[in-house]
Amino acid sequence: MRFDPWNPEFVAHPYDVYDELRRQRPVSFFEPTGQWLVARHADVNALLRDRRLGRSYLHVATHAEFGRPDDPEFQDPFWRVVRAGMLDVEPPVHTRLRRLVSKAFTPRMVEALRPKVAEIAGGLVDRFVERGGGDLISEVAEPLPVTVIAEMLGVPEADRHLLRPWSADICGMYELNPSVEAQHTAVRAAEEFSAYLVELARARRANPGDDLISALALVAEEGDKLTEEELVGTCVLLLNAGHEATVNVTGNGWWSLFRNPGELERLRADHGLLPTAIEEMMRWDTPLQMFERWVLEDITVGGVDIPRGTEVALLFGSANRDPEVFADPDRFDVGRVDNPHISFGAGIHFCLGAPLARIELIESFGALLRRAPKLELATEPGWGPGYVIRGLTALDVRV
Repeated sequence: MRFDPWNPEFVAHPYDVYDELRRQRPVSFFEPTGQWLVARHADVNALLRDRRLGRSYLHVATHAEFGRPDDPEFQDPFWRVVRAGMLDVEPPVHTRLRRLVSKAFTPRMVEALRPKVAEIAGGLVDRFVERGGGDLISEVAEPLPVTVIAEMLGVPEADRHLLRPWSADICGMYELNPSVEAQHTAVRAAEEFSAYLVELARARRANPGDDLISALALVAEEGDKLTEEELVGTCVLLLNAGHEATVNVTGNGWWSLFRNPGELERLRADHGLLPTAIEEMMRWDTPLQMFERWVLEDITVGGVDIPRGTEVALLFGSANRDPEVFADPDRFDVGRVDNPHISFGAGIHFCLGAPLARIELIESFGALLRRAPKLELATEPGWGPGYVIRGLTALDVRV
C-alpha cells in the first residue's frame, strides 16, 4: 500500500506506510495535493517551531504571489470565521489573540474545572451504565467536552445540541481536497454558527455573565483589542479544538485498549496508570494525523530543498511511531513514561486547551473503569472517512 488518504484501508491502518516513508522517503512530494510529506519526529517537531513557516501566508503575500487561486466566492463566510481565529493567523495578531484567550486557560483556572468535569463525566457514565452500554462515542465521548466548552463559553443548555453538528461540518473543510458538497456544508455551518455567536455576544455585552463569551464581548467593546469577527473566530476554534480531539481520543483510545487486552487488564488493575495511559493513547493512534503549514521562506529538510510558496504536511501519526524517539514504537504500553508525542503540536500553535483535554480524558476513562469494570466490545468499529481528523464512526460496547 502507498500513502493514500482517501483509501479506507490506509485510513484504518496507515502505520506500515509511515514506517516505509520514515525509512526510505522521510521528505517526499505528494502530487495529488501538491504538498511535501514530512514523516520523521525530529523534522516534524522542528518545523512546528520554525518561524519560516506559518499556518497562513496571507500576512506576507497574496494568493497570486504564492501561485494559488483566489478562494471561491461562496467560501467567503467560512474563511472570514476561520481566519479570524488564532489557529490560522501569525504574530503579532496571533500573539494578541492567544494572550487574551489564555487568561481562561491558566493552570489554576483549568484545575478549578476538574470537579465540574468529574461531575459531568460521572453523570454521563452513570446513565450509560444504567442502559447497559451502547455507542460510547455518541453517549459519553461527545457530550462531555461539548458540555464543558459550552459551559465555559456560556452557551445556553437548550442550544448545545447545535454545537457538535456545526463543529463536525466546519472541520470537514480541513480534509484533503474536500468535496464540493463538504465545502458547501462547511460554509453553511460557519454562517449559522457565526450568526448565533454574534447574537449571543451582543446579548452578553448588554447583560454580562460569568463566562468566556461575556469576557471576550466586553474586550471587543474596547475597540482595538478584539473585533467581533475575532471573537466569533476564537469561539469557533475553541469549540472545534476543545472537543474534536477529546471525542476521538476517547473512541480511538478505548479501541486501542480493546485491541490490547493485556494493557486493558493492566489499567483496570491499577488506575494510577491513567495519566500515562492517556498520553499513550494520543501517541499510538492520534486523532490528528496531519498538520499543514506554509513555507514562507526557502527551507531545507532532511537534505531536501522546499521552496517558498509550497505547503508541508507534517505527519503526526508517523512522528509518534518514530523508533528514533520511542522504544518499541508499535507496542501499546499504558505505562510508557518517556513519551514526547506531538499530538498537541508544538511551538506557538501548541494546543491551548491541552491541560483541559487531559482532565476530561482522565475523568471520563476513570469513571468508566470504576463504574463499568467489565466493559467489553459489542461490535468491531469502523473508521470514519476523514484522514486528517481521524476517528471511529461509533464504538458499540456492553457493560
